[in-house]
Formats: sequence, structure tokens, C-alpha cells
Amino acid sequence: MRAMAILAAATGVLLAAPLTATAHPATAVPHFGAYVPLPDAENQPDPAIAYRVVFDIDSAASDKNAPHPSLVRVARLLNMLATKGIRPRDGDIVAIVHGAATPMILTAEAHKARFGIDNPNRALIAELTAAGAQVHVCGQALHGQKIAAREVAPQVKIDLAAVTTLANLQLRGFALIPD
Repeated sequence: MRAMAILAAATGVLLAAPLTATAHPATAVPHFGAYVPLPDAENQPDPAIAYRVVFDIDSAASDKNAPHPSLVRVARLLNMLATKGIRPRDGDIVAIVHGAATPMILTAEAHKARFGIDNPNRALIAELTAAGAQVHVCGQALHGQKIAAREVAPQVKIDLAAVTTLANLQLRGFALIPD
């Protein structure tokens, strides 16, 4: 009974404490993807696993002035892995952008011309690719939204179609993280 009371008290303290995202000293993507360290939580990053993950990003961001939350999630994964000394091989973390999310991959100039504001994803895409992640865009979505290849940020790879990218990577053993 005493153990249950201690557990209840400890749980109440933990639940009452605010969870604040903080940058961890071992970050792969320094300016994005902060998270709350939870050292006692289950399912921590495992150095024995070779992480191969594809993020399927197809929704528009609700805040057009902030980095896309799904791209921030890619950064968060890389930062969590880094805290355990895990650096996936280059290209083993992939974001495939399509649908309503497609404009996030525009160059600064093209984004400004279309939307009147700087592309809030530009720095994040640069940091993700510097960390070894790849950002891909669906060529069919580009065509459908009348975005020319020259308007795509130079770090972004143009694929034939998101559907082929998703199928190919999953068949090669990548875990899928849907939007």
C-alpha cells in the first residue's frame, strides 16, 4: 500500500510538472526539433538499430510563417537519435513531400514570388540535409501545382512520384511515418 501511495505521489508530481522542450547538447539539427528528454520513458532510441525511416508529408502547414511541423518532426527524430550517439547513414532518413505540402520546397525567390513571404522551411531543409537526411518532392505534384524544377530548393531531390518513392523505400525496409 505504501508503495502505491509513493507511486501515486510520484506520478502526480510528474504530471503536474510542465514538459518544456529543450535543446540537447548532442543535436544533429541545431536550430530545429527540440524535444523533452524523458530518460525513464520506454522505447528510447536504440544504438543496435540501423534507422531507415521515410516521412510521408502531404498536408499544408497551418502556420505559413513557421517551418512545417512534419519537417520539424524529422529534425526531432535526428536529434533524439543523436543523444544516444546514433547517426543514421546519409539517405537513411527521407522526407517525401507532395500534395498540399509541396510549396514548402520552393527556393526563397520562388516562395516570395508566390506567397509574398520568405520560405520558413529554407533553413530547416538546409540543416536536415547537412545532418544526412534527404528531402524529396513528388514530380507529379510539382507538375500539378505548376512549379518548375528551377523553383525547387537545390537540396531537394525531385522524384517521379511520391507513390513510387514510398513504395520503393518501404520495400527496401524503411519504416513509414505518415503525416
